[in-house]
Amino acid sequence: MTSDVNTDKVKNIKTLTAIQSEVESSNGIALSVDCVIFGFDENKLKVLLIRSDLKKYLGKWSLLGDLVRPNEDLDAAAYRILKQRTGLSDVYLEQVETFGAVSRHPAGRVVTVTYCSLINVQHHKLKILDNELHWHDIQNVTDLAFDHQQIYDTCYQRLQKRIQEHPLGFNLLPKKFSLRDLQNLYEAILDTKMDRRNFRKKFFAMDFLIDLDEMEQDVPHRPGKLYKFNFEKYEKKKKKWVGIDF
Repeated sequence: MTSDVNTDKVKNIKTLTAIQSEVESSNGIALSVDCVIFGFDENKLKVLLIRSDLKKYLGKWSLLGDLVRPNEDLDAAAYRILKQRTGLSDVYLEQVETFGAVSRHPAGRVVTVTYCSLINVQHHKLKILDNELHWHDIQNVTDLAFDHQQIYDTCYQRLQKRIQEHPLGFNLLPKKFSLRDLQNLYEAILDTKMDRRNFRKKFFAMDFLIDLDEMEQDVPHRPGKLYKFNFEKYEKKKKKWVGIDF
């Protein structure tokens, strides 16, 4: 099993010449997919990056990407790339935007479709670590290879907007969480400090939190009350919900 995995890894490494050949064989315009995987870990927002294996971008970090195969759907390509690069197969990917600047790729005309995901790092352990693949704090993400900085910035801005419009952040928390946990999550993703009283007032006003009548255990700070999110109630009211204005 291990030898098969290693063989697949070798096959997945492409030279610039090989990519150019693929572009030329596709009428001069190729299609690729890039995956922006955000992860929440230890009250910090991170993004998954990998070292570029092209000489032009030697030493630079890049997003996870590859060309789409001739007989491959876009969604299938995104999940294949994620599986080949990380070993993960249980991550939900959402299509975000297309980037098609003429000179965005050194191999020729390559248009890329970006997919994005937000996961809890502790629930999705990387199974492949080739090319120094690892999580980076968002504060340290600068000067990525290709046009990946633009792609990353676009996806990050979209994530910040989405988390205020939809309660997707609750999937990153334990089933039972404190208001401190909840505020830490939103502060990490929105990259800002929030007033404690105002933050709690807004969430209680939404009436989607269920008080479990339990307290935190074994924490280094004053124990807080535990809550869970009422997904059933949200589903019934989400068409009328206008989001959270921080």
